[in-house]
Amino acid sequence: MFKDVVVKLSLDASADPTASYAISLAGAFDAHLTGIAFGYEPDVMPDPSGPGARRFLRLLDESVEAAGAAATQFEKDADAAGLQATARTMTTTISAAYGLFGRIARRFDLSVVGQDDPDKSAGEALIVEGALFESGRPVLVVPYIHKAGLSLDRVMACWDGSRPAARALADAMPLLVRANKVDVVVVEEDRADSDEVPGADVAQHLARHGLTVAIERIPRGNLAVKDVLLNYAADSGADLVVMGGYGHSRMREFILGGATRGMLESMTVPTLMSH
Repeated sequence: MFKDVVVKLSLDASADPTASYAISLAGAFDAHLTGIAFGYEPDVMPDPSGPGARRFLRLLDESVEAAGAAATQFEKDADAAGLQATARTMTTTISAAYGLFGRIARRFDLSVVGQDDPDKSAGEALIVEGALFESGRPVLVVPYIHKAGLSLDRVMACWDGSRPAARALADAMPLLVRANKVDVVVVEEDRADSDEVPGADVAQHLARHGLTVAIERIPRGNLAVKDVLLNYAADSGADLVVMGGYGHSRMREFILGGATRGMLESMTVPTLMSH
């Protein structure tokens, strides 16, 4: 069960779909919700006596002020929804926020973060990666265009038999058991290695938990995997996508896999990922 959830708050307190979604989710599970708002300082400290020092301090003050406003608005919205919620503001750099939020998320059942909005300042992608690779916990990513609260009429579970996919299914079980229908989606290459029906075993496993499950085998063709998944999510009207978060380590940094990065950049449906 999700009883302790953390959400990364946007500095735009007037329009934060991630916070709204997290409030809806926490309400559905009667969970405590913690909001984290980062005030960002530039990664490079200017010469204190140089012309950039005053601009540095102004940008820092504006960011810290925006974080405080976001935390205040979040607490008001959570209180109006009848939730137990707290908000914290912290000052850090955008690059350091990767590890900081990942460490914070270790102490929660689930973290909720927002997708990068290309029309606003970047940085959310680093938060997503930090939560995914540093927390050891599932992360639920909310598209920046998303407007609705939690809905679980139809959930799309991506399956390729891998460890991350298995972990994601297990982590998402509190959501899956509330879904009206779960589509186990298998993206197939042109050739089949055996006569086994891909996804049949995991669909049977989910059915034993009382879930209504259908297996959807989709030929990849000439499309990238992320495009196959995005197309199915749109065509099926999925409310939530569940998938493994893929990546590999290089010099202490995680490099996202192609399908994971593509989904994070182009998603239109809330997506739960685990690594």
